[in-house]
Amino acid sequence: MLLYTFSISQSAGVRLGVWQPFSPQPWLVLLVWASAAMAVQRQVKYYHADETQPALEPFLIPATLLLSGWGALEITRLSPAFGMRQAVWLGISVLTFCLGLRLPADLNFLRRYKYLWLTGGLLLAGLTIFFGVNPLGSSEHYWLGCCGVYLQPSEPLKLLLIIYLAAYLADRQYVFPAQTRSQSFLQSTIFGRVTRLVPLLAPTLLMAGLALAIMVVQRDLGTASIFLFLYTVMVYVATGNVYFLWAGGLGTLLAGAAGYLMFDVVRLRVEAWISPWADPSGRSFQIIQSLLAVANGGLLGRGPGLGSPGLVPVAHSDFIFTSIAEETGLLGAVGLLLVIGLISQRGLRLALTAPTVFPRLLAAGLSAYLAGQSILIIGGNLRLLPLTGVTLPFISYGGSSLLVSWIALLLLILINRAPHTDSSQVNSPAAYFQLGGLLAGGLLLSAAFVGWWSIYRSADLLSRTDNARRSIADRYVPRGSILDRENNPIEVNTGQPGSYARHSLYPPLGPVVGYTNASYGQAGLEDSLDAYLRGESGLAASSVIWSRTLYGTPPPGLAVRLTLDLHLQKLLDQSLENLRGAGVLLNAETGEILAMASHPSFDPNQLDQHWDALLQDPDAPLLNRAVQGLYPPGAALSPLLLAAALSEGLGSVPSTPSAYRYGVEPLQCAWTAQTTSSEAIIPRTWASVTAAGCPDTTARLGEILGSQKLLLFFQQLSLYTAPQVRLAAASSPAPATLVDAQLAALGLRGPAGSPQADLQISPLQLAMASAPLSAGGRMPTPRLALSYRQPNGQWILFAAGQQPRQVLPQSTSQAAAEMLAVPGLPIWRALAHLGGGDANPKAGLTWLTAGTLDSWQGSPLVLVILLEQDNPALAEQIGLDILTAIIKANP
Repeated sequence: MLLYTFSISQSAGVRLGVWQPFSPQPWLVLLVWASAAMAVQRQVKYYHADETQPALEPFLIPATLLLSGWGALEITRLSPAFGMRQAVWLGISVLTFCLGLRLPADLNFLRRYKYLWLTGGLLLAGLTIFFGVNPLGSSEHYWLGCCGVYLQPSEPLKLLLIIYLAAYLADRQYVFPAQTRSQSFLQSTIFGRVTRLVPLLAPTLLMAGLALAIMVVQRDLGTASIFLFLYTVMVYVATGNVYFLWAGGLGTLLAGAAGYLMFDVVRLRVEAWISPWADPSGRSFQIIQSLLAVANGGLLGRGPGLGSPGLVPVAHSDFIFTSIAEETGLLGAVGLLLVIGLISQRGLRLALTAPTVFPRLLAAGLSAYLAGQSILIIGGNLRLLPLTGVTLPFISYGGSSLLVSWIALLLLILINRAPHTDSSQVNSPAAYFQLGGLLAGGLLLSAAFVGWWSIYRSADLLSRTDNARRSIADRYVPRGSILDRENNPIEVNTGQPGSYARHSLYPPLGPVVGYTNASYGQAGLEDSLDAYLRGESGLAASSVIWSRTLYGTPPPGLAVRLTLDLHLQKLLDQSLENLRGAGVLLNAETGEILAMASHPSFDPNQLDQHWDALLQDPDAPLLNRAVQGLYPPGAALSPLLLAAALSEGLGSVPSTPSAYRYGVEPLQCAWTAQTTSSEAIIPRTWASVTAAGCPDTTARLGEILGSQKLLLFFQQLSLYTAPQVRLAAASSPAPATLVDAQLAALGLRGPAGSPQADLQISPLQLAMASAPLSAGGRMPTPRLALSYRQPNGQWILFAAGQQPRQVLPQSTSQAAAEMLAVPGLPIWRALAHLGGGDANPKAGLTWLTAGTLDSWQGSPLVLVILLEQDNPALAEQIGLDILTAIIKANP
């Protein structure tokens, strides 16, 4: 308790990395708790001073004090005002407990006036139907009171129902025949059981039914389920007949089905339990946030005061277990379950050694109440059971619940003070052991679910976009910068601890670098490199564990260096400005992406202001066209097919162009700066028609290769594989076979009824496939993230992936590139276009593929430009301008 208080009082300073004065509220709560603990221990020892009395139960009081103090501190951590109120109620509860120790240990006054106690409780609960209020102002009017003091009558009604059932069943214990306790229901006649037990249980059914009816009218269905559970347990331990357990379980199912049909609140909670992922921001918001809190706790927790349990609605009451699980982890949650199990098992032990039937049944009922209600609410927090909205005894915020829980402890201590008997005198002791096993099983299953969410499913849950804890941590822990290959900053952090914000220094890279935003999650490299940028990867495990243990957060993030060159990136972005399309420039030898552009772009710094507009924009600025956009290639694959077909023998160029269509639009040659608008006078050489992207010659190249070789070639070029560049990328599915090689060479669908589908590729895929023309037939693995910087300043390279592989003979790849050479420049280029035409140019597509020749002494380069319009001349101009500028800058 002392360590927990210290941690909570310093948590605000720990988050900011500074020492701050102690917060006074946790220490005041600790003072109240410590005073209460000393008073309880002193009073209990005083009333157990008689040596003729049994030894004081050694575990119940320490366990209860631990839960009460733990809960009060966690409530204070969530809401200091509520924490101080809980401390006051703790003082009242302990005072009541100490005064109650003066009561006689035989508890006959409870047994004698059982009807009076329960009737008073029913009347008090019934008043809430007419005069009920809610201190928080919500629609559930379960409280009575005014002037800031409120009582929830359903809480003492649980206790009074247990007292009534224990007294009634104890008074009639002698009429339960031995066979009823020792034999199952099916081993005796049903008629005999009904005629014997129904008259005996009729008064209990009436009184328990009235309590249930009041709760149903109030729609306090969580408490109603507790009443049904308690009634089943009490009758079972009194009769020893397991049939009542099955009947109670069946009754619960039927009541749940009726509630599902009658009450919207039950239907919503059941649907949220069955399929919480269907509406995570609506009806399932509470349970999803609850699971996120448990997942965030992991094994050891974030530390008291260092988690974000306040993100879960009503965290101080219904969901306080998830608050504790987030801040103390699996170990703390299991420890709490063990303490609850200890209380229930020690209570059942008192029941087995009680002197008479009434305290025995009373102790069993109290133990079942404390453990059963705990399992019900904890199970609801963990999606083990539907959410009910009851309190967690001793721990949740609520004066009525805390007071009643301490009165239950008082009754157990009074039972402990009475002279005990040997357990062999207990009728049906197996029922008590089975009840203990049932409660222990429920707690064990709850522990298993904590482990499931906090360990096994943790990574999946914490990566969800609706997990606000990530953005909260980003405000306190500096995120690593994203740099270009020359260490020029692209994405940086601004602000101070507690107000860190992400800022893009080069917004046109938005579709590539992406964003990390508290409202809209993450995308692009900010998402794929998140583990390094957040300090969760790339560091020694001991550093991560130490930071999480001390601060509840990962260590400061690591800077990441990209392969991008900001100078070349700006050149490419300026060329595509005000256009819709994409471009990729890469080192054909190493696969390093030197520039990647997608236009129109978006500004990551303005997401909050323009998010809705970006989503509705028909130009899709959030899409990274370079890797996510899939487009028909048309004749864009001609240079590669030319290089592959050189080994087969080309033969003569078709003299008469053949007609091919993409949809309803005819495919034609692309116009270039060196040709006229008359396709008929384009020189019919393999070099000229390939550079011009003539579809008939592309189809002829496919025919030369044949369907089988063409499919294998496309697979070698990874045209059916999404590029692995730490970005969300797309690709067409690989077909089993290519039926028509001519159509397949153009990426077109096969004949009607054939399995051959359209081929669509991204600009990055085409750039990687074209790299062999500039790299001697070798195809590299694409790279976008180059290295990350450790705290000591050392740069560590990311794994480079596969080595470059030979996909074309060096001689044919160089020959094909020379055939497509631009006169006077060490550059080859080819064009292709689809659809559009003069009537509707914006409906078409234009591809430019270009690269450096082997004669250039610099790094081999490949450039792909895609324009979402029919404008080959513009595409050619953009490509040649970029490559010419690079060549002039690197003579």
